Order: sequence, then structure tokens, then C-alpha cells
Amino acid sequence: MTGPLISVLLPVYNAEPYIAAALGSILRQDYGRLEVIAVDDGSTDRSLEILERCRRDDSRVSIISRENRGLVASLNEGLQIARGELVARMDADDFAYPWRLSRQAALFAARPDLGFCGSAVDMLLRGRIARGRLDPVFRLALPVLSKFFTIFMHPTVVYNRRVIDATDLHYDGAYRHAEDFDLFRRLADRYPAAMMEESLLVYRVHPGSVTSRHTGDMRRTHLRIVAENLEREGLAEKSEDLRAIGDQVSFDTVARASAFMRALEERIAALPDTTRPSFEAGALNLFYFLYQLVNDEEQPALAHELLTLTAKWNAIRRREKYALSPGAWAPWLSHASMWAGKQADWMAYRLKSAPAASVLAPYRMGAA
Repeated sequence: MTGPLISVLLPVYNAEPYIAAALGSILRQDYGRLEVIAVDDGSTDRSLEILERCRRDDSRVSIISRENRGLVASLNEGLQIARGELVARMDADDFAYPWRLSRQAALFAARPDLGFCGSAVDMLLRGRIARGRLDPVFRLALPVLSKFFTIFMHPTVVYNRRVIDATDLHYDGAYRHAEDFDLFRRLADRYPAAMMEESLLVYRVHPGSVTSRHTGDMRRTHLRIVAENLEREGLAEKSEDLRAIGDQVSFDTVARASAFMRALEERIAALPDTTRPSFEAGALNLFYFLYQLVNDEEQPALAHELLTLTAKWNAIRRREKYALSPGAWAPWLSHASMWAGKQADWMAYRLKSAPAASVLAPYRMGAA
């Protein structure tokens, strides 16, 4: 039986080193009925030239090229012209395994009521790929988790337009750099969602990625979305105490965010048994988000304050606990310990990963 047409939405901005391999991985899918909509967002490198060469070689590729308008505009523009019943997201710096789209199409065939899905990913960092493992948290309620964090890696998502109303399937420019988080929370409240345990994509981590270049904006918008969600659920007051730490990390904002977390946990503790575990998992994820935000300031005294005020010392790794314990009185010692910890993390990554060339060679994707 012929499967539904899948439109692959591929926004591109200055992705010259990666775009040929990313697009090639889609064109070599074992699923036949697909179209690729590449939206070149005013690239100033050779991205458009590479796209045009691919279009000449494969009629399934279409290109929109115009001045730079940003990712949200590119995504919405692509959605407007996509013809497929299923719309798959793809980023210009990742690789899709050849079976990605066939596996996802099969899931929608088995579950025709499904609105959208995502999958686990393998991680590409410094030329090495580590196999992904699905976090057990995804066994909990996705609509609840979607209020706390972006439940799917954006380039793994496929939307089912036979289920999702066209008025719901759009990205909101008011949530720039966290547009996926905003869309997923809205969709998860109205349509069934599913996380696939299999890694269908190789996700590249590099300094030039949108996430890396706009970390501050992403974090501020992320906290804004979480605050909005918790207010709607009646689980938060004074949400400005949560949002303030996204603007500036200081002892004052750490104290305010910690008080917010304590009050949130008290309210969650009173929820019914049917929903409380999912909200507890979401709140713990929010703590880890704050912990990473504070840790990135490289001021151990601030991390020490957050852990103390939230009573979350036991929620972090033992090695980090030992490293941050002297943070309030001997920050130099914490700095040295954290540096050593980062080196140990990289060594652990090397041990569990393999050279990208050896992993990708069977799929003719290259190892860029």
C-alpha cells in the first residue's frame, strides 16, 4: 500500500558545512513518498548554491529563498506550502537514519488518532557519536511534562495534519528561540502525542547551532513559558520570581527562584495520585534547568546557594556535590574540581561513543 505523502520541512541559514549531508540523509530515506521544502533564510554562505544543486539532481526538493526573517517565519512559510498529510521537521546540521520516515509513518498508520510524535536521538559531539537512550520520564504523561520542558527534539518531530487542525499548527513569533516548546505545549493539550524509543536521528552539537548562539534568549523564553503554564494550572504565584533569574543570575534572583520552587513543590504534593508523579517529574526537570543556568555562570557560591535553598544537594551527582560543597568559602577549590569533572565527563563520552565516520559510513552520510 502506498503511504501518505510526507513533507519534510528544512529551514536553512548559513549551514554550508552540513546541509549537503543533512539533505542527502533525507533523500536517501527508504520511504518513497516525500517532498523536501528547504527554506533558505537569507544565507550569506554557499547554502543556497548547495540546495540548488540538490534540486537539480532530485525533483522532490523545492526551495524558498528570500531575505533573513528568522526561524519562526521560515517554519510557518514552509507549513503553508507543504502538501503532505504528515509534516516532518529536519534541521540543516543533523542526519536522519534511512529508516526514520518509514518508522514514523508506520506509527501513524498504527495509531491514526495520533497528533504528533518525536523520537530519541544519537548525539554527535566533537566528531564522535554516542547512542541515545530514552529517559524513563517519558513513560509519564506527556501533556503534563510538556508544561515544564520541550518534550521532543525539534528535528525528530512529525505532525499529523489529518488530526491537527490547521489553525493549531503554527509557530508563534512571540516565543522566539523556544517556538518548539510553545507549540508542543499547545498541541499536547489537545492532541495525542507519542515518544518513539528508537533513535531516528543524529543530533549535532556545535557552537554555530541556533541553540548554542541564542542560549540566553532561549532560557528566558523557556522560563516565561513554564511560568505561564504553571499559572494556568493554579500552581504558581509571583511567577516573576522564576522569570527574573533568566535575566540575571545573582544571589537575589537565586533566592527568589528557590522560594518559587519550594512553593511549587508544596502545591504539587497536594495533587491527586493520578497526576502528581508527572508534575513531580516536571518540577525536578525545572530544577535541573535552573541548576544548569546557575552553573553556567561559573560562580560556585551561587550554585551552592541554589542547592542549599532548594534542599536539592541529593539531586545532583556525587562528584558535583563534592565539587560545589566548598563553593561558599573556597570557590577556587570548586572551580578546580568542576574543571576536573568536565574532563572526566569528556573521557566518559569518548568511552561510550564511536567516531562519526565509522557510525555513518554504512549510510553514505559522511562524517562532517
